[in-house]
Amino acid sequence: MNSEFLSTIAIIALFAPLAGFVSTLLLKKWTKNAHYAEMFFIGVNVVAAGTLLVMTAGDLHTLHIISSFNWIQFPGITFELGFQFDSLSIILLFGVALISFLVHTFSLQYMHGDKRYSRYFAYLGIFTFSMNGIVITNNLLMMYIFWELVGLSSYLLIGFWFEKTSASDAAKKAFIANRFGDFGMLAGILLVFVTFGTFSFDGIKEGLLSGILPFNSGFWLSVMGVLLFCGAIGKSAQFPLHVWLPDAMEGPTPVSALIHAATMVAAGVYMVIKIYFLLSADALLVIAIIGALSALIPATIAFTQYDIKKVLAYSTLSQLGLMVMAIGLGAFGNAFFHLMTHAFFKAGLFLAAGSVIYGMHHEQDIRHMGGLKKYMPKTFLAFAIYTLAISGVPLTSGFMSKDAILNATMIYGSLTGNWIFAVVGFGVTFLTAFYMFRLLFRVFIKGNITGVEHHISHGHKVHESPNVMVVPLLVLAALSLFPFFSFNPLSGENGWLMKGMNFASSAVPDGLRYTFMALAGTSVTGYTESYFEASHHYHYIAMALSLLCALGGFGLAYTVYFKEKVNTETYKAKFRPVYTFLYNKWYFDELYEVIIVKFTLLTSRVLFWFDATVVDGLVNLTAFLTRKVSDLGGLFDKYVVDGFVNFTAMFTGLIGLFMRKLQTGKIQTYVAFIVVSIVLLFFFYARQ
Repeated sequence: MNSEFLSTIAIIALFAPLAGFVSTLLLKKWTKNAHYAEMFFIGVNVVAAGTLLVMTAGDLHTLHIISSFNWIQFPGITFELGFQFDSLSIILLFGVALISFLVHTFSLQYMHGDKRYSRYFAYLGIFTFSMNGIVITNNLLMMYIFWELVGLSSYLLIGFWFEKTSASDAAKKAFIANRFGDFGMLAGILLVFVTFGTFSFDGIKEGLLSGILPFNSGFWLSVMGVLLFCGAIGKSAQFPLHVWLPDAMEGPTPVSALIHAATMVAAGVYMVIKIYFLLSADALLVIAIIGALSALIPATIAFTQYDIKKVLAYSTLSQLGLMVMAIGLGAFGNAFFHLMTHAFFKAGLFLAAGSVIYGMHHEQDIRHMGGLKKYMPKTFLAFAIYTLAISGVPLTSGFMSKDAILNATMIYGSLTGNWIFAVVGFGVTFLTAFYMFRLLFRVFIKGNITGVEHHISHGHKVHESPNVMVVPLLVLAALSLFPFFSFNPLSGENGWLMKGMNFASSAVPDGLRYTFMALAGTSVTGYTESYFEASHHYHYIAMALSLLCALGGFGLAYTVYFKEKVNTETYKAKFRPVYTFLYNKWYFDELYEVIIVKFTLLTSRVLFWFDATVVDGLVNLTAFLTRKVSDLGGLFDKYVVDGFVNFTAMFTGLIGLFMRKLQTGKIQTYVAFIVVSIVLLFFFYARQ
């Protein structure tokens, strides 16, 4: 396959959104239709990414092409930039392009009339460009450059309506939270370069295979992996840096769809999958634990929220946690499979929420919604399909990908005796089905129907969204069904995506010594054989339990919110402390307010006091002493130095005054002085 031609297409796919960003900003000064430039270039991005996928479709399982060039050269050090064409990058590149295009299309109507309309589309362009760079790079340095560009883009879009205090605060919160994670990632990248002398993924892998370890220590290999994972904790909003993502809902709803599906949060999961080969057993265990916490905690928060977008935001956190947990358990391919299926139905969920908000005249509180199926049938149909998919109901893509992750948790449990991750996985599946069907029933079927009718009676028409918004919903709904991933509705293992990755079920990191496989107490080969055997054994068990959990969540939501046989207010009152704890998001924001914000303010006050009292005190004391020394110097100069000079001048003047009396200018006086002098001389010598 011609790597130069692939590189050319990849360059077009990479820079097309950037061209849209630049051209839109330039044209908006002359025309109100500048956003069409961005639409054109995002279309070019889709075509280019689609071309790459079609060209490589037959070779995805073996595809591995590197195209790079020297960027900066110093004596003995060369920094490279370049592309890596493999199954991961090609598939995700197309996914990002397609979802971004659908979000752009949806935004044409949703953002219509906004005073910064063209700027909004320009920001979408640079956001897509930044994510493309992360996806297609072949090294950590270039990934980090685009990593920070993604952070900048998200800051601009989350705070797009910056005149709102809540939006500007949310943008700053996201930016600052990601700084913590990115600092750890940067430290990990520097440790990688010091150890292996390269940033490229292939170079790092070759170094590991040849026995090179940071400081010749498996411990430092674990530290390296955890530091790099810190970047994913920030970007993919994992515990404990998960707090920024729900607040990011302050940005326009289509932006939420892009962030939660294909760009920012996907970047962290993708990065960890790309570096899976250098993750040690300890690092993977840390990743699995963080993923489990990130899956469970938001799932317990989601069903207490009333903002339609925040429910979906906590759902994203939970699903990302499942992906990260799967990576930690060795199921890298399964995590990527769920990343791709989740991208489509989560983008659809947010766009459908945007359609509801648009139809309800920017109402987001689900307590003011109900019976919208009657007024928004197409949006309801799409939302129902997305809900089935994220809940893991058969015939949807989410059923296959979530089943793959749950299967991995059972394999891990059977091989290591640790079943906690399986418990978390199935528990999250139950909670996901419950809060998503709660949302579906309250918004579209039951809910506050009287309130909506009252809303309509006052002249606020509730209506279906225009086709330019509905068509992306239907496209994403179709992509949430099983045939697009596998013709077998019960398994995705033989589908093109899983087969193309070629490491979907085993995910064994190339026979490295320091891997998760060591936990099994066997060789890598022995573990692989055990893994495959357990995979087939637990596949249908995991599927049945997954379906049981999904049906359990649906049944509970159906009883409570459809049949309304349970008075939720009664249970809220009965379990008020628990409900309040969950409703207030486990008090993480308040905890960080005390630990970080108030501690920072206290520290700043202490430092201010130290600066004002100690530092300024020393400066002022020095100034005082300097002035006193200067005063003493002035007195010495005035009375001693100047006094001596003045005395000399006065004495010289007196002598001069006396001598002036002698210099009369009269000859007789001078003769008299001479005679007297001679007499005195004679007198003096006579006495001798």
